[in-house]
Amino acid sequence: QVQLVESGGGLVQAGGSLRLSCAASGRTFSRYAMGWFRQAPGKEREFVAAISWSGGSTYYADSVKGRFTVSRDNANDTVYLQMNSLKPEDTAVYYCAADTYNYKRVSAPRRLQEYDFWGQGTQVTVSL
Repeated sequence: QVQLVESGGGLVQAGGSLRLSCAASGRTFSRYAMGWFRQAPGKEREFVAAISWSGGSTYYADSVKGRFTVSRDNANDTVYLQMNSLKPEDTAVYYCAADTYNYKRVSAPRRLQEYDFWGQGTQVTVSL
């Protein structure tokens, strides 16, 4: 079992920044790829970013590339999502997820079906 707890969400003006954190406990967090997803009201959950177990490979949705940065601190079992130049369309509940299907996967998946553990989500609201 892996428990994931997100934090760092909030209300920010357009152009501002937030850093989300996802604290993991349970299995050896550092051996698994991690992802960030988001879900806006009335929309499906969508991929935002992902990072391989070592942190050596990162992946981003086109909509956030150049603005968001995913990173991880395996010593502290935490993954981060630094969000800069936020836009109103970034407003959503943000979820972190763990892919424990694959041990030390060299890449990280983009499909939500490939993640088996999820946090409860944290709300990010970007105002004009």
